[in-house]
Amino acid sequence: MPAATLKIEGARFVVTVDPERRIITDGSILVEGQRITRVGKTAELADVPADRVIDAREMVVTPGFVNGHMHISYAHATRGVFPDDLGPAYLSNVFRLQAAMTDEEEYLTSLLAITELLKHGTTCFVDPGSTKGLDACMAAYEESGCRITVGWQVTDRPNPISLPVYETAEAINLMEQVVGKYDHRLDDRVRAWAMPFSPGFSSEELLRAAGSLADRYDTRMTLHFNNGSRYIQECQEQYGLRPAQYLESLGILNKNLTLAHGLGIDQSEVDCIAKSGASVVMCPTAAIKGGAGVAHEGMLPELLAAGATVGLGTDAGNNSNLLETMRSMYLAAVLYKDARRDVGMIPAETALELATIGGANALGLCHEIGSIEVGKKADLVLFDTRRAEWRTLFNPVNNLVYNSDGRSVHTVIVDGRVRVENHLPLFVDEWALVQKVQELGEDLLKRVGVSYPTRWPVV
Repeated sequence: MPAATLKIEGARFVVTVDPERRIITDGSILVEGQRITRVGKTAELADVPADRVIDAREMVVTPGFVNGHMHISYAHATRGVFPDDLGPAYLSNVFRLQAAMTDEEEYLTSLLAITELLKHGTTCFVDPGSTKGLDACMAAYEESGCRITVGWQVTDRPNPISLPVYETAEAINLMEQVVGKYDHRLDDRVRAWAMPFSPGFSSEELLRAAGSLADRYDTRMTLHFNNGSRYIQECQEQYGLRPAQYLESLGILNKNLTLAHGLGIDQSEVDCIAKSGASVVMCPTAAIKGGAGVAHEGMLPELLAAGATVGLGTDAGNNSNLLETMRSMYLAAVLYKDARRDVGMIPAETALELATIGGANALGLCHEIGSIEVGKKADLVLFDTRRAEWRTLFNPVNNLVYNSDGRSVHTVIVDGRVRVENHLPLFVDEWALVQKVQELGEDLLKRVGVSYPTRWPVV
């Protein structure tokens, strides 16, 4: 039986992010099954039939956005609870709350997070190992049709943030079980990686084993790489190396490694990372809310100048409070212009690349997604430019990066299937889900005994 066909017809602009970075005016795209089979002018495809045709007049079409670091399974249950200045108690409370969640609760919060991501144009994301009820959450991944990377977050060293500490052999076994069970599920939309939490909470044996797992299963690994001054000092005292150089000495700083956050690195580490082929996913939304100094000390411009592979993330919905990859894209484009007093820093075009093809490359998926090209998976976003924030419209890249946001996402397609249409998710009753998550969040805070009243009186 031939695959179903879908045609997106007559778009005002198709921003392909292909190797030539073509922007096609009055463009059309033909999708057969999961893949893009034709991209061109509307007149060229006018006589090509399709089972369904989407009228894309006054739309801007882009590749689906890629979020390379986003904890989805717990944050929505307690989003907005924590005060800005909670400090070290923040993460310990986060993981204490998550530990108390049931599989059903993780399913519901994951589905809500995925709904938000898809509605705002993010079609592919990495959940860095924090989901424990993976069997239950597989239903959310299947229902939504999202493209997701999962894993099992492990540590084998004591830590101050309430993460479980496993025996090293058990931690290695857990990572391998998850990779073996979940990698390539749901028509390859689900990938599974090795996921030690961070170098500081992991033994050398665990880190090396994670790298070996990634190699043996032809997958990847990720680490939280947000290095404070204390860890940098400990690394230098114990190994005589900075953190990135320590990973290089273990043989795991390579093309299969994605480093999340990428904070606390210097130029020598930038060069080390770029030379190794490892990827970095920066999360400016989380960094600026956490006062990390990313605008002045973050090395995104240097990483790009060195030829490193870089993508964007947002981190958790109760950390940055934001899931929208487009916000990270905007911040990447403006923060360094201001901090370095140089308007040539991170042009809009570069920021869009970071959120699409760069992000796909950082996940090892650039051969499948990240651009609108024949042969690639049909992960597409249609923006409604009839809205005030889009006008006037001359340069769609500038509009995308600087003045639009996820509210103008009209249609989202993943793997050739329409998942969001006319701004609404097709796979869930959003309001009913919101009410369920509100209830479970209130119950969770009571069960765990966590309470942070608002600074202003609620009467």
